[in-house]
Amino acid sequence: MQDSLTSDSGTDAGGHRKSGTIQSVSTAATFLRVLANASGPLPLGVIAKRAGTSGSMAHRYLQSLVREELAVQDPASGHYDLGPLALGVGVAALGRLDPVELAADAMKDFAARTAASAGVAIWTERGPTLVRWYRSAVFSISSLGLGDVLPLDNTACGVIFQAYLPQDRVASARATQPETFRGAPPTPDRLAEVRASGWLELKAHLLPHVAGQAVPVFDAQGEIACVMTTVANLGDENSSEIGRELNEVAITLGKRTAGRVAIDDHR
Repeated sequence: MQDSLTSDSGTDAGGHRKSGTIQSVSTAATFLRVLANASGPLPLGVIAKRAGTSGSMAHRYLQSLVREELAVQDPASGHYDLGPLALGVGVAALGRLDPVELAADAMKDFAARTAASAGVAIWTERGPTLVRWYRSAVFSISSLGLGDVLPLDNTACGVIFQAYLPQDRVASARATQPETFRGAPPTPDRLAEVRASGWLELKAHLLPHVAGQAVPVFDAQGEIACVMTTVANLGDENSSEIGRELNEVAITLGKRTAGRVAIDDHR
């Protein structure tokens, strides 16, 4: 593998196909990705193994990254970590991310390709509030729309928010909701189960034959930014597939927003 800045259509250091790319940039990105995914500084040998390269190639690239402040090397241990320039780039990228808008784009696509209406809710002083709602061409509830406040205890979206928000904020919103919106508040054990799975489905909770599903979306600080929610026909044989697809969207979105991924990968 050459170290020159040449166009290449082969594979990168990780064995991934590259077409029309600058080979050296792609290889350097592989090493940066290894450092970014690590829990702390790594020795040269570990970096080379994870990148799928020789130790000599890893050393050359890492020294170049150190020179450009994209990586740093501890003078005592010799271990490598992300440098100040890489961290600065990451912070700048995070500042440009809007989890709500990214979730909205994902839900718009979701409603267009599945038999479920889908939307995004944020938390307001009145509780979960829909800021995006996309009706499926196959199945929709016309009564839901932008700006609607959802019940705290009788919707998957409301329970998801309760699992990740402080109790005082939830109590304050509950006091503003009409009695018809109130159900039995989820128990601490129930909320713990929701946090463990990162996903919730409620069936026939608002209307007969309707299933609602919801997943949280986190920001880069690990705080809940919004909730993606869907409504589908309970009798639809594809309802379980809708749930799996929603989980996949949540996992993908979590990586894009640099927030934590709450979904249990076994789903």
